[in-house]
Amino acid sequence: MSHLMNTYARLPVAFSHGDGSWITDTEGKCYLDALSGIAVSTLGHNHPALVAAIAAQAARVLHTSNIYRIPQQEQLADRLTALAGMEEVFFCNSGCEANEAAIKLARFFGHQNGIDSPVIIVMEKAFHGRTLATLSATGNRKAQAGFEPLVSGFVRVPYNDLEAIRAIAEHNHNVVAVMLEIVQGEGGINIADLEFQRGLRALCDDRNWLLLCDEVQCGMGRTGTWFGFQHAGIVPDVATLAKGLGSGVPIGACLTAGKAAGLFKPGNHGSTFGGNQLATTAALTTLDVIEKDNLRANAVAVGQLIRNGLAEALAGVAGVVDIRGQGLMLGVELDRPCGELVTRALDAGLLINVTAEKVVRLLPPLTFGVDEGRELVSRLSKLIRDFLAA
Repeated sequence: MSHLMNTYARLPVAFSHGDGSWITDTEGKCYLDALSGIAVSTLGHNHPALVAAIAAQAARVLHTSNIYRIPQQEQLADRLTALAGMEEVFFCNSGCEANEAAIKLARFFGHQNGIDSPVIIVMEKAFHGRTLATLSATGNRKAQAGFEPLVSGFVRVPYNDLEAIRAIAEHNHNVVAVMLEIVQGEGGINIADLEFQRGLRALCDDRNWLLLCDEVQCGMGRTGTWFGFQHAGIVPDVATLAKGLGSGVPIGACLTAGKAAGLFKPGNHGSTFGGNQLATTAALTTLDVIEKDNLRANAVAVGQLIRNGLAEALAGVAGVVDIRGQGLMLGVELDRPCGELVTRALDAGLLINVTAEKVVRLLPPLTFGVDEGRELVSRLSKLIRDFLAA
């Protein structure tokens, strides 16, 4: 009997080692990893540069706390702000912590502007985390059930609906921010329209609101740009990162710019482990490899190959609703719940995920190659065809 708390419906497999986009279980079976730990293993498995950097840092020092300066943290802050066109970074350990910091920043901004009960506009089908505040911001009633009372101060609107946000602006004068995933991962790989993003940026400027962009899943080159918001040519006031930032080493980041920069002072926020030497070394190495190996361009090219391949292989197949995504963040929507495809894929030596009940989610490592993309198309298209024909 396991003494683990029963918080996950775990699949009946455990992995012992991996290499690139392939991973081997404890029984010796090899799998093509098209999930990368849910967009975490940016550089795949056992990347030599990452392994060497982590080992070298572990031999020096792992952690000293934020009571002291951490040079690697300062270097990483410089790199991230330059890439994002932003000004400051707070480091934490996960996506929900980064989003929690963003929510606190928005509320703090509201109070600085004389708003006693700040309100943040959030989206339907959003997923921002499982802490009480991020769960309250999340648009998933199933995830929220049983944890009431939820944190107040959130108003929900349909995704990609600028008019709904404008309507709220007319009668709710406590709004301080809008929180947006540029690509909704858990919500089913839904992409924010470019004009919606630009209109939202303009509206936030006009109303003196903060624009908070949750890049936890879609950031770090996954969509082909360093940050998802860069496709629209905008810069948010707050952006959050985690998942792929450390290629498997836990790290989160909350970036600020403009009117959100400089808000937090000593004592307003903190994290014991946030941005320690090991985590920031992993993140710096991840950035180095993405840049050196041009992995953003690879995400675009291989992602397009996978989309085109699936579109061709599944053309005319009844039950396939849509094939969509950006870069190596892809979804295949079916007309019925398809959770059983996860275990079928496991049997076929393939790691995938199903989200929003009907969407097969693909999040391969950014190192995924052309041959691996073709292999993914071959294995997955057969699985989907057989499933829909049953």
